[in-house]
Order: sequence, then structure tokens, then C-alpha cells
Amino acid sequence: MNPITTGTGALAFAAGMLLADALLSAALDLGIGRALLVGGLRCGVQLLLVGLVLTMVFGSSSPWLAGGVLLVMCLAAAREIDARQRRRFAGPGGRAIGGAMAVLATLITVVPALATLDATPWYSPQMLIPLAGIALGTVMNGVGLALDSFTTLVTRERAAIEARLALGAGRFAALRDARREVMRTGVIHIVNQMSAAGIITLPGMMTGQILAGQPPVEAAKAQIFVLLLLAAATGLGVLGVVTLAVHRVTDARDRLRLDRLVKVK
Repeated sequence: MNPITTGTGALAFAAGMLLADALLSAALDLGIGRALLVGGLRCGVQLLLVGLVLTMVFGSSSPWLAGGVLLVMCLAAAREIDARQRRRFAGPGGRAIGGAMAVLATLITVVPALATLDATPWYSPQMLIPLAGIALGTVMNGVGLALDSFTTLVTRERAAIEARLALGAGRFAALRDARREVMRTGVIHIVNQMSAAGIITLPGMMTGQILAGQPPVEAAKAQIFVLLLLAAATGLGVLGVVTLAVHRVTDARDRLRLDRLVKVK
């Protein structure tokens, strides 16, 4: 099977379909047309720029250049997680909890995984950047959702949590129900993605490899590897951020400290 290239005509067709959606939105006064067009424009410009940057990075094979790209991605992910929060932790490092855990979980899973592949060297930009990028994006979503859900839940369930603490429960016991619900919120998207893969939908990476001429079985094996890696990284990141959040929202005397949360205006 020959690789399929995406020509100008194919891109124009996809853009035309998006434009049709925007026109329908305007005709029906749905208010989403502008968002669709701006999102499509940003998507096109950003991906083309990334393609140019990666062409330069892959051509140089410099670990320092690859590390610089990875650093920018990590900083952007940390900022995105912080921007999604309705409540933030006050004090030193409070705003960096989510981003730090997302980056740490990504590196802990991706770096050893690269050693199991045939990439030489293991930090090859062609392997490190795409794999770290897809893992970081998935972990970012899970950690961001989990952290926001946690701060919202402990605020809403304040009376019940304080009652458990007053009866002698430790911080983790008093927040057990909240931790379980938040963990589920953080990992449910990747669990659903794994459950639907191959039956309801063909994942994007597998589809892309097949279109590029890769044998379907090899594409399936690569997709399984990536999905399992994403699930492991997301679970680790969500568990880590929830554990840190429990320590932040309580003190050494097992008291609930909602005064450490600052509502975002």
C-alpha cells in the first residue's frame, strides 16, 4: 500500500466543510460559527508552524534542541492546567501543582518506554517529541479535570468532610469518597478511549499509520502500546495530583483548610 499524501484539494474540501458548518450556525443563529472558524484557522496555522519546527529539529538530531521543544510543551501544558481551574491553591507553588504532576507523570512513563523501542539513540527527537506530546496532552486533560473537580467537591461537601474529621477520621479517610470520585473523573476519558478502540472507532494514530502505508497489524500494535502508555501516565498523574491536593487542603492536625483555596474571578 502506497502512502497517502494530503494535497491542497483535500485540505480545501475539509476547510469548505467547516465553513459550511459556520454558515449554518450563522443562518440558525446558534452562535458557534465564529468559534469554529477561529479554531480551524488556529489549528491550521499552529500545525503548519509545528511541522516546520519539527522538520528543523528532526534534521539536526540535537538532544538540546529536542529538550527545548519538550520544555516549551511542558510549560504550555502547565499553563493550560492552571487556566482551567475555578479555584487555585494559595501559597508558594500552589498554582504549579497540576502542571508539575502532569509533566512528572509523562516523563516517568515516556522515558523508560522509549528504551523499549528500537530508537537509536533513545532520546531521538523523532520518537521523544511525538510520544511525549501525545502523552502530555492526555495527562494534562486528566490532571486538569481531576484538580478542578477536587477543589469544587471539597468546597461543596465541606460539612460532611469536617464531620468525618471531627469524629477522628484521618485526612485520607475523610476525603475517601471525594478521592474516588475525582480519580474516576480524571481517568474516565482514557478508559473510554481504550474500551472503544477497534470496535467503535479506529484511534487516530492507527488510522494515520495505515494511511501512511503501515501494515494494519503493526499499526494496531503501535496503537496498543500508546494507549496503554497514556492510561498509565494519566493514572499516575491523577493519583499524584489528588494526593498533593489532599495535603494542601488539610493541615498536620487533620483540619480542612478551605482558606487555602482562592476562587478565580
